[in-house]
Amino acid sequence: MRKKFILFGLLTSLCSGVFTATDFPEADITNGIVKAKLYLPDVSNGYYQGTRFDWGGVIPSLEYKGHTYFGKWFDHYDPKLHDAISGPVEEFTPLEYNEAAVGADFVKIGVGILRKPDDKPYSFASTYDVVNNGKWTVKRKSEVVEFTHELTDQSGYAYIYHKTVRLTKGKPELVLEHSLKNVGKKAIATSVYNHNFFMIDNEPTGPGVKVTFPFDVAAEGKGFGTIANVKDKSIIFTRPLEKKEQVFSAGLQGLTQSPKDYDLKIENVKTGAGVRITSDQPIEKLVYWACSTTACPEPYIKLNVEPGKEVKWKINYAFYTTKK
Repeated sequence: MRKKFILFGLLTSLCSGVFTATDFPEADITNGIVKAKLYLPDVSNGYYQGTRFDWGGVIPSLEYKGHTYFGKWFDHYDPKLHDAISGPVEEFTPLEYNEAAVGADFVKIGVGILRKPDDKPYSFASTYDVVNNGKWTVKRKSEVVEFTHELTDQSGYAYIYHKTVRLTKGKPELVLEHSLKNVGKKAIATSVYNHNFFMIDNEPTGPGVKVTFPFDVAAEGKGFGTIANVKDKSIIFTRPLEKKEQVFSAGLQGLTQSPKDYDLKIENVKTGAGVRITSDQPIEKLVYWACSTTACPEPYIKLNVEPGKEVKWKINYAFYTTKK
């Protein structure tokens, strides 16, 4: 009888699309101060199999001093859904998509070789057929997970992309270390941004969420001037966002070419938990997007890698609290 109940429960879960975290390849890391869970890339069983974001470094949960920083901000889950993802996830712009003929292939770093289905402009919300996933290698330690993605395309693109998710010893800090080596015949010209799907202590987007910049920021776009305003170098909200309501700016204004501008803070002003985000690279452009569950500054970094060359960059996340 017990076996029948177990089988029934398994079938019910599969039919309803409900999964537990143990169904996906994952890794837990901690430095004794911060602890985090990562989902690992897997073509068949991975949590995320979409064609938008880099598959390496998906973080469904991170905790510091009893505060939580990430979670499921979206309603519907499907492994191939472009936004069914969480954490400080990154997307590279596609290589030569506009130049590719309909039915030809194009490359997205951290995803693979994809097929161009029609003559419409590239859309991150679309799902593209995957021709080649490339090769993923993962190494795990107690405080670190290292991802390597290797890919070669017949068009002449080939790269070795390495990403390390590291908890700094003795500090409440997470570091994303990247390197991109061009081992192909064509130069790689792309941009990469981090979407930063923060959900600090599950605070709904509203007056309890504050995003602060080091420069005199100005913002135009959907919801600015009504739902969201800029005050004292911060974006603040006049009221909670309703479900399906969004705030969006295609490019916040006030940036310079200095890496010092890559110094952002996201806070839950009610609980006093926050995170400071810095990098060793200048910001190419800074998109801002928010819905009812998450508010996301999205800093872009421009990358140009000639054949035989390698570029490296880092993003640091320092977690803190303002209340005892």
